[in-house]
Amino acid sequence: MDNVLVLGLLASVYVSLFSVLGGCLIFLKKSYSKENINFLLNISAGVMLASSFLTLLVPGMENIIHSENNCIFINGLYIVLSLVLGIVFVWALHFVLPHEHETTGKHGLNMDLRRSWLFIIAIAIHKLPEGLAVGVAYAGEQIFNPDVLAISIAVHNIPEGLMVAVTLIAINFTRLKAALFASLTALLQPVGALIGIYATELSVAIVPYAMIWASGAMLFVVINEILPETFANNRSDKNSLGLFLGLLFMTYMSIVLH
Repeated sequence: MDNVLVLGLLASVYVSLFSVLGGCLIFLKKSYSKENINFLLNISAGVMLASSFLTLLVPGMENIIHSENNCIFINGLYIVLSLVLGIVFVWALHFVLPHEHETTGKHGLNMDLRRSWLFIIAIAIHKLPEGLAVGVAYAGEQIFNPDVLAISIAVHNIPEGLMVAVTLIAINFTRLKAALFASLTALLQPVGALIGIYATELSVAIVPYAMIWASGAMLFVVINEILPETFANNRSDKNSLGLFLGLLFMTYMSIVLH
């Protein structure tokens, strides 16, 4: 347990630093076009899609199918239920917590919060399930190499950190303050990792189900949160290219690092 805790926590801190890097990119250039940021976000979305399937869902499924004594139909129900629970978990956060996206507008309960906080909460909602996924992956390191997932979330954090900083500058934050808040949103990833590690410590048998649950949570973030934003600018050709590049890159990395 101690080894898993240290490795999982260190990995979550490591990937969160890439949000800091993304936020600090705001100092390197006077302005970033929405089109270019969307392209980078679509690459990261492709990376996370491939990772959620290849490093969480498929290894978890294979472990359950090969180790459980239940019939294939019962195992299938358990797998689908775990996936649904992961999706519902983030959907509930999305439904309850007040937040705002630049394109799709306000979501969650109607509360009187400044627009800057609504943007920050929107990104923070992403970070918790990503951190959970890292923690669960390191708890299940005997099933699949968790470093693949850590790489995918690190890649994703760079354009997301930049997007937060650019968005906050657009609503009159200074560059320093925007970079600082972009960095702070990543703090939920180590918190999520700790929750994931301690939850799976209850029983080794939970690990493959938790991996599938984490996959569902990540899929919700990509499909419901990231892609509607990036594809809303009608540049579907460039956005699709970015998505496929991310998928291909992470597929290759999952093979190399298996």
